[in-house]
Amino acid sequence: MSQKANRHTKLVFWLAVATGLVLSIIGLRFLLQPESAANFFGIDRRSPGFAPHAAIALRDLWLGLLLIALAVLRDWRAVALWLGLATLVCFGDAAIAAVSSGRAVSIAFHGGSGLFCGILATLAWRLSRTHAG
Repeated sequence: MSQKANRHTKLVFWLAVATGLVLSIIGLRFLLQPESAANFFGIDRRSPGFAPHAAIALRDLWLGLLLIALAVLRDWRAVALWLGLATLVCFGDAAIAAVSSGRAVSIAFHGGSGLFCGILATLAWRLSRTHAG
């Protein structure tokens, strides 16, 4: 690899890591300081309407499209990682539903989704190992 290509790779790597850290901090802030974070995001705290729902919808859309793209590219290790992290999110969503509404159907949906993602993550990981070499 040329020195220029190596610098480019390092630059993209560190910018991607920094972007991931910033997004993680934003997510953490929404968990720890939801009102302040929503205000900074631009959601009117007095009358949010459907703005929070739209924000969730956009994230679900891009995450779903990302998973499809990773599967089409047959990057099974990335698919496994995505689904493994999704497993944690689904169980977190189940806990949020339990505390928020307590609706059994919502808790079961999120918990079941977590189990599904965990199983599929395991299958994708095994697939990545068989294609690795």
